[in-house]
Formats: sequence, C-alpha cells, structure tokens
Amino acid sequence: NCNPETVSTDYDTSSRLYFEPLTLEDVLEVYHAERAAGPIAGVIVQLGGQTPLGLAQALKDEGLPVVGTSPEAIHLAEDRGAFGRVMHEAQLPAPKFGTAYSAAEALEVAREIGYPVLVRPSYVLGGRGMQIVYDDQTLTDYVTRAALASPEHPILVDRFLDDAIEIDVDVLYDGEEMYVGAIMEHIEEAGIHSGDSSCVLPPVTLGRAEIDRVRESTRRLAQGIGVRGLMNVQFALAQDILYVLEANPRASRTVPFVAKATGVQVAKAAARIMMGATIASLRTEGLLPVQGDGASLPIEAGTAVKEAVLPFKRFVTQDGEFVDTILGPEMRSTGEVMGLADDFGTAFAKSQLAAFGGLPTQGTVFISVANRHKRAMIFPCKRLADLGFRILATEGTADVLRRNGVRVEAVRKHSEGRGPDGEPTIVDLILAGEVDMVVNTPTSQEARADGYTIRTATTSMDKPIITTVQQLAAAVQGIEALGDHVVRVMSLQEHAERLARHGAHAAE
Repeated sequence: NCNPETVSTDYDTSSRLYFEPLTLEDVLEVYHAERAAGPIAGVIVQLGGQTPLGLAQALKDEGLPVVGTSPEAIHLAEDRGAFGRVMHEAQLPAPKFGTAYSAAEALEVAREIGYPVLVRPSYVLGGRGMQIVYDDQTLTDYVTRAALASPEHPILVDRFLDDAIEIDVDVLYDGEEMYVGAIMEHIEEAGIHSGDSSCVLPPVTLGRAEIDRVRESTRRLAQGIGVRGLMNVQFALAQDILYVLEANPRASRTVPFVAKATGVQVAKAAARIMMGATIASLRTEGLLPVQGDGASLPIEAGTAVKEAVLPFKRFVTQDGEFVDTILGPEMRSTGEVMGLADDFGTAFAKSQLAAFGGLPTQGTVFISVANRHKRAMIFPCKRLADLGFRILATEGTADVLRRNGVRVEAVRKHSEGRGPDGEPTIVDLILAGEVDMVVNTPTSQEARADGYTIRTATTSMDKPIITTVQQLAAAVQGIEALGDHVVRVMSLQEHAERLARHGAHAAE
C-alpha cells in the first residue's frame, strides 16, 4: 500500500505492510521477500482497486499463483470486445457504444448511436477525461482539444442514458452459488461517477421484480466471466430496461459501506472464497448469514446512505477561483461518510451532516434549474415552502413555481447586474449570507457562466449546494425528518446487534 494514511488507524490489519508503488517490479520484490519468510499460498489482486487487475496476467506470467478470479477471466470483464461477447451470451443489454480514432470517426459513431453520448479516453481510471456531449460541435472540440484520438489510444463513445436510475451491486461468487452483498440505488441519476454519488441500501424506489432482475442479471455475468470471489456490477434502469454499464471482477469502493450496513465481513468472505471455500461452507461457519443476503435486509434493520465528501473549497483554479461543484463522470470526491437510521429521510440527513455540516431546517432557499428539470422540482419546492422556507428563484424558474401555487420571490441573475434601484443579484444575496441552501442544476451553454458563479459563491460561504433534482427530493425528505424528531446517534455495534436480532428472527 503506497499510502500509509489508509492503514494508520488499522495498523494491525496485517502481519507486515509494504509501502511501495503498485508496479510489477515492486510487487515481484515483495513476493520474493515474502517467499524467503515462508511458503506463499497465493496473491490476491481483487482487493486493491483497478491497478492490481492490470498486473494479474503479468504476475501469472512470472509464475506467481494468482488466486480467485483468473487473469483470463479478468480479461473477459476488462476488454470491451470480450465483455461484449459475455453480454451477448448472457442475453443482457448494454448501452450502444463505438470506438473512434479521429474526430470524424467520433462524429460518425455519435450520430449512429444518438446524442447524448459519454466520451472518454480508453483505459482511464477514476473517470478522468470523461465528458457528456450533446452535439457535434462539442464532440469535435473534445477530440481536438484533448488530442486524444490515435491508433494507440482511441476514444470510447457510449450512449448516455438520460434520467436513468443507477444501481450498484456487490456480490460473491464461488463458481456455483452467488451471495449478494448488497443492491444499492444511487440517489443521483446515472452518469455521475459512482465515487461521487450518494447511494442507499436497501433501495428505496426499486420493487421486488426489479431487484429480482438485477439479481438474475448479476448471476449470469458472474457465471459468464468466471468470477471467484468479489464482483461489482453497475446497472442503469431506463424506461424499464435494465442496462449493464460495467462489471468489475474486484472489490468496489462500496465494500466497506456494505460490510458496515449489513454486518457481514464481505472482504474476509471474498478472500476465503478465493482460497477455495464455498458460500455454503461460509454459511455453515457463520461468516455469511444462514439464509438470505444483503439484498433481502428486513425493513426493521434500517436504512444506510453513503455520501461522498467533496471539499470543493479546498480546490482552486489557476485564476484563484473555486472549482465548479457540478458532478459528472469524472470522480472528484476525497472520501465518503455514512448515515444510518430507521428511515431514508433521517439516514440521508445524517449523511449530509457528516459530509458538509448538514441541511438547513429553516431560512431561505434559492432555486434555479434547467428547463428539463422544472417539472421534477415542483413538488420538492412546494414542500419546502410548506415547511416555512422562503423561496428565491430566477425569473424563469419563479414563473413555473408561481403557476403551481408556490410562494416565490424572483431575484436578478448575476449576469443582469444590480437593478436600477440597487436591487441585488442572487450572488450578492449569497455572499451577504442571506441564502441558506442553493439548488442549481446545469443549464444551457449561455447560462452556464451564471450557474458557475452561483455555485462558487455558495462554496465560498460554506452553504449546502444541490446540483441534481434527485438530490433535491432526498434533501427535502431529510429536512422533514430533522423537523419531525430528534436525530439519535447509533453506533455501528448497536446496528450490528440489531441486524443480528432481526436476522435470527427472520431465520426462525
């Protein structure tokens, strides 16, 4: 592990620690040092993120015993063509995609697939360089500006699924039986990097039939790839079609969250399976529940929400400005927090408290959303007004809210400047401390500068900023929960005891 900080609080996690880069040369040196101390049963590559997967074949070629999912099986999931064949055999749909080696080819692929598209360089980590593109000109600018397309480094063009629900799944597979660690529903729409998005366990809007479809699709993938140990799958549910976005034959960043939320030592169970144990034997030992799995948690076990920590105030551009808070396919979070409660609203409110100081329970909220989001904002905004919040909005958003019976005050945009009688702009009001929460979703190109100024002003004042309508709906539930009762702190040990009680009750 080349980052000592990740183990500073858990120094007894292993017998020895090597703080070295994850390169083939360094891993081989560690292997030789360990072999001198005694026999080595195997090398696990599934618990270190994406980088170790890329070393798997080379380690095997050097004679190291790679345990769990084989390098050949890893290739089936990592190589786009090979994974496409696995998907075809499993009869699972995926968004249309293509590969381009020039701007002209990218345009041809995008027109065939249909806008919007997600473009990215091949073999990227953390979503770096990804962009959602809505027209020919922006796509041409992307390819030309980044100088990304070449025979050695093509760009990938994927159909972007608008207004889709993203679903994260962590499973264990032993070759015969599958254990679902968790099925998690993202709060934000598909297209935001999973490391930056909030997610909830158990899912709050997915029905039993949809969960069964997710379970069966995941089983087919695990079987088709040849997984032995952990696998993470990301799905998008759009217009009742369950699309596979990607399958990673490794632990995802959600595994620690899943382990704490379900009370199951997922990583330990995965390591045992990699070394030859079966899911049935681990159930007998008590490492996994005797029956059921993380997808069938009883409602009495409560709800867990994972939220990303996005310390935008710590990052500034070369011009000294704060970076934009808009979430997208490129990952920006520096950590994660978790909220646990009996209901979703309270769990979400707790996660926001841990991530950035919490949601307001009174005061003033500013609303400015893109045209495509105006219908979805009406009921959350009406509820905020009913809860006693003062609602401010730009003229277009204010008109829609008024027509739907919401009390709202129109304010001037930053680009309009102050009024003839000195009426302040929304940025003036934010910087004066008169706004307690801002809701601003990305809008048209000409209005984008206004949005950026609003969001950076909010960041400078340490106020909550919401950039998706899905997050707005969740925030309203959180605010309602904060007003209904006193939020109680629950330790992980208490949560684990509650899980054990309800698990035993379910088994009976």
